[in-house]
Amino acid sequence: MTHPELKEAIKGAMRAKDTVRLSVLRGLSAAATNELVSKSRKPDEMLSDDELLTVIMRASKQRKDSIEQFVAGGRPELAESEKAELAIIETMLPAQMSQGEIEKAAKEKAAAMGVVDKTGANKLMGMLMKDLKGKADGTMVKDVVDKLFS
Repeated sequence: MTHPELKEAIKGAMRAKDTVRLSVLRGLSAAATNELVSKSRKPDEMLSDDELLTVIMRASKQRKDSIEQFVAGGRPELAESEKAELAIIETMLPAQMSQGEIEKAAKEKAAAMGVVDKTGANKLMGMLMKDLKGKADGTMVKDVVDKLFS
């Protein structure tokens, strides 16, 4: 999703009177503006596609963390609203890789880098995350790398 597409999606949600979607999209728009300001840029500028992807991924991670906390705290009704928001956010993210695809990428990268034991796992993790940015969940990548050398 690009910045102009986000603005159009907000208009579409307003026309459809989809309050949950509108709330999520406005939140992402505000987060994008905050990202611009934090990078010492003007709030009326546009984020690059990669920068916007980072903002959307951060929002997704926040929702996942909230769901986990609400479930652990015995508040499933609050977790449900977060799940609804997460579902909307996930439609804006690129398709995520499966665990099998991550394992294959990790093995190929380990072979290319010559990593054969745990000592190079951190380097491998860093390179994998750079290659798979936006395509794979970081927690799943870490689990795969840990299994690879356990």
